[in-house]
Amino acid sequence: MGAGAMAGLAAMRADVSALTGKHPAHVFRPLSETLNRWAADGIDTAPFHAGVETAERRYAGHGLTAMLPLDRVLVGSASSRADAFGGFHHPDQGYRHLQMVAVITMYGPMERRSPECPALALLDLLRAYAHDCLHYGARRRYVEVAGRPVRTQYGINYRRATGQSYSAADRIGSRHTRNLGIVMEGACDKEARSITRRTAERFGIAEPSDTLGALAFRDMTGTLTDEDARRVAGAPESGEQARYASALSGYEMGVNRRYAHFLAEITPGEESECHRRILKAVITGDVTELGVWLDERHGPGTFTGLFRTPGYFEPVLTA
Repeated sequence: MGAGAMAGLAAMRADVSALTGKHPAHVFRPLSETLNRWAADGIDTAPFHAGVETAERRYAGHGLTAMLPLDRVLVGSASSRADAFGGFHHPDQGYRHLQMVAVITMYGPMERRSPECPALALLDLLRAYAHDCLHYGARRRYVEVAGRPVRTQYGINYRRATGQSYSAADRIGSRHTRNLGIVMEGACDKEARSITRRTAERFGIAEPSDTLGALAFRDMTGTLTDEDARRVAGAPESGEQARYASALSGYEMGVNRRYAHFLAEITPGEESECHRRILKAVITGDVTELGVWLDERHGPGTFTGLFRTPGYFEPVLTA
């Protein structure tokens, strides 16, 4: 990219107010400061730190050489909005590649600076951080278009500078996926939830008894069942907690279940190995080994046949 586009990118990464400004009622602080405040309030943050150490070891095996810096993670809490409820499924948050920052919120009621349920909030924070580290570490390529940076590669997903996406969106309500965005998101969350589940087991963190707390715990640890869809119906009927439960259910069905079904459909009996190879390809940006491995099972050109939309290379008509 040229100097102008690089300067614009640097400016976006220096000032993230456009992201936090979407949540004017919340107070955002760097993750490290948030953890220090919680520790000062008597909360044992060891589960989070132990989980991060586990993530570092596992991600290194996939080729990730650096975790998302803690000062590039902003945690929202101390909200002035009544009924504010935070966590992984709070709207308008997550990792943003242009700004190279993650915006997340404290799980549970947000009017306070420390969580109502510390153990659950730490697990949620771990899941979000482990998830966003993979987004941060995914291979990206930018080109300059009209003086602005345009991302043309993200992990194993591609987009032409003219806007065409490599894979098409899934049909609404589909159990299957042929969308690389869903595959990548599902892979990142599967790994993050596995780490969170092992951390909960190691520290003896039990599932809460209330409906939303139990659903959130199972969501964080990747242990949601088919019956939990009915439990969502028993969650609070109105307010932000109800919206959170609905978002949790939608994400499970639209991302995690589709990814699990994809692994079982394409590589039955080898789901873990396929997942491992997908993660490695996401981080390196190289689908060669994954493609060869898939070709051995389904024939030449499997990756392209699974994902590339017919219109990807269609010429773009200009006036």
